[in-house]
Amino acid sequence: MSDKILPRTTRRGFLTIAGLAVGGTAALSACGSSNTNSGTTSSGSSSGSTATMMGIGNNGQVGKGRSGALADTMFIAGFQWAPATNFNVFSPSPAWPAQLNVAQYMYETAMRFNIVTGELLPGLAKSYKVVGQTVTLTWQDNAQWSDGQACTAADFAYTYQLAKMDSSISFASMWNEVDSIDAPDAKTVVIKVNPTRKNTAVVLQNIAQNYVLPQHIWSGVIKSNPKLANYQTMQPIGSGPYTLDKADQTQVVLKLNPSYWGKDLYGGLPTMNQIIHPIFKSNEDGNLQFQNGQLDVMQQFVPQIWKMWEGGKPVGTYLKQKPYYVPGSIPMFFMNTTKPGLSDPAVRKAMAWAIDYASISETAMSGYSGQVLASLILPTGAESKWIDQAKAEADGWKYDPAKAEQILKDAGYTKGSDGIYAKGGVRLGQWKLITPTGWTDWNAALTICAKNFKSIGIDAVTYFPQVADCTNQIQTGTFDCACWYVAGTSPATPWQRFSDVMTNVNLPAVGTAAFSNFGRWKNGQIDGMLQTAAAAPDDASKKTALQALDDLYRAHIPALPLMYRPDEFYEYNATNFYNWADEKNNYAPPMFRGAGNTWIYKIKKIGA
Repeated sequence: MSDKILPRTTRRGFLTIAGLAVGGTAALSACGSSNTNSGTTSSGSSSGSTATMMGIGNNGQVGKGRSGALADTMFIAGFQWAPATNFNVFSPSPAWPAQLNVAQYMYETAMRFNIVTGELLPGLAKSYKVVGQTVTLTWQDNAQWSDGQACTAADFAYTYQLAKMDSSISFASMWNEVDSIDAPDAKTVVIKVNPTRKNTAVVLQNIAQNYVLPQHIWSGVIKSNPKLANYQTMQPIGSGPYTLDKADQTQVVLKLNPSYWGKDLYGGLPTMNQIIHPIFKSNEDGNLQFQNGQLDVMQQFVPQIWKMWEGGKPVGTYLKQKPYYVPGSIPMFFMNTTKPGLSDPAVRKAMAWAIDYASISETAMSGYSGQVLASLILPTGAESKWIDQAKAEADGWKYDPAKAEQILKDAGYTKGSDGIYAKGGVRLGQWKLITPTGWTDWNAALTICAKNFKSIGIDAVTYFPQVADCTNQIQTGTFDCACWYVAGTSPATPWQRFSDVMTNVNLPAVGTAAFSNFGRWKNGQIDGMLQTAAAAPDDASKKTALQALDDLYRAHIPALPLMYRPDEFYEYNATNFYNWADEKNNYAPPMFRGAGNTWIYKIKKIGA
C-alpha cells in the first residue's frame, strides 16, 4: 500500500514462484543484484560488455540500435488486428490501447496489479486501505488529464456512476459488490462493500482493471449516447503518458505527453517519444518482423520461440528456462453435466485420468506450460500461497489410461463390441469437443484429448466452429465438452476462478445464456462455501476456505485444467532497447497492463 512505485521482487521470492513454474526444477539463471546497469553505456558495443548489460536476449545478445527518430520509437504488436476506428473504451471492439485492462499508455487505473507478487501498486491513487467493509483510496496530488484539467477522486466516483446510468457497460457488475462509491473530497474515494456479499477482493479487482474516465468529457457523452457502446471517438482524453497521434489502416501511433503528471511518480518520462503498433494480417507476419528486430516487444504466440535466440537473434522472455512465461490462466475443459454420461462424476474422473497433460504442454503449448495440478489454484506467483500442492497431487489425477478404464469398470460400465463403454443404455459418446477454429493451441489440446478418450473407450471427436457459434453453444449449454477460459490471475483469484467454474448463483436452464459454470454442475454446498471464502476476515481463514473449495472441486470434477497459460506476457527483442524486465532484472512483472507499466520508464536505448 506504499506510494512508492513497484518495489523490486527479491531473488528468493522470485525463485519461489518461478521454480514452481518450471515444475519445481531449480534451473534458473542467477539474478542480478542491481537495476542500475552501472559500468555500462547505452551502446552494446561500447565499454560495457553484454555480460554486464541487463534485460537483453536470452542468448546474451543485443543489436546495434536504430538511428534518427526510429531510435526514439518503440514498436509493439499483439493487440490490434484491424484498422482502428473507435477509441471508446465501451465499444464492442475498441482500438488499442483503449481496450479495458490493457497497457496504460492512454487511460489509467486507480491501482495497478502485479501478476507476480499479487501486490496492488500506485496508479492514479497513491494508496488504498481496507478497514472492515470499507475501501478507501487516497488520490495522487497532481494527477491530470491530457487536456490539462485536474483528475480527481470525483472522476473515479463518476466513472462508476456511468455504470448506473448504462447498466450494459462492462463494469456495471461492480454495483453487485458495493453499496456506494463516494468522493467526499478531491483526494479521497470511499467505497462501501456490500455487507452481505463482503467480497472485497472483487472490488479491488475492479479498481485494478477498470480505467478512470474524465467526468468533464463523459458527462456530455452520455447525454447524447445513453448506450455508451454507441459512442464514436478518434480524440480520446486520458490521463496516461501518451496521447493518440494518428491511426489508419496500417498502424496506431501514440506520442509522448511531455506534461504527463506521473513523471514525478516514476522519476521521469518514458524512454521513447512515440509508440507504434503496426497492424498485421496474422501472427506469422508479426513474428517475422519481431524476429528481424522491426518490433521491440509484443504479446503473440510464437511456436518454439527458443529457435529465435538459438539462431542468434537478441530475443528474450521473462523466464530463461521453460516454460519461459509466468503462468497466469488455466484453460478449462468443461463437461456438460446435463448430458447423460457426463452427469456421472465417475465418468468425469475417468476422463481426468485419461488425458496426456505432458503431451498437451509440449505439443499444443510448445512447452510453455508447467505440470498441471488437480486444482483451480495456480501453484505459481500471486496465487501460490493458497494451494495445498501435496493434497492436490495426492487426491488428484495424472495421465494413467489403465487407471481411467478401471474407474469406469468399477462404476459399472462395460465395453461394447464397438470398443465404447456403456451402462444402463447410456453410451459414453459420441461427444463433440469444441473450441473456436484458429485457436491453435486449444485446437491441438482437444485433438489430444479426443485421441486419449477413444483409447480408453469414450467416443469423442473434435469440432472447431467460428468464435460466435462456439461462444453461443458454451453459454447456452448446448455443447458436450469444450475448452474455454475462466478468470486469469487478479486480486480476486483464485476465488473468482472457483466461482467461474462452480457457482450455482442464478444458474440458468439450458438454452439461456450463462456466464459462469458452463457445465451447469449443481451442488447444494457450493454457494455457501463461496460466500465464506469471499468474506474471510484474514489470510488464514481465507486459505482454509479456498482449500475446502479445492477439495469439493476434486471430489466432483465439474471441469478439468488442461494447461497453464500466460495470462499476460511479453517477448522482447533487444535490437534497439535493453534493460527489459525479466527474471534476472526483475524490477517489473511481465505485463503490459497494471504494474507492467513500469518498464517503459526503465528500458534504455542501445544506439543513443
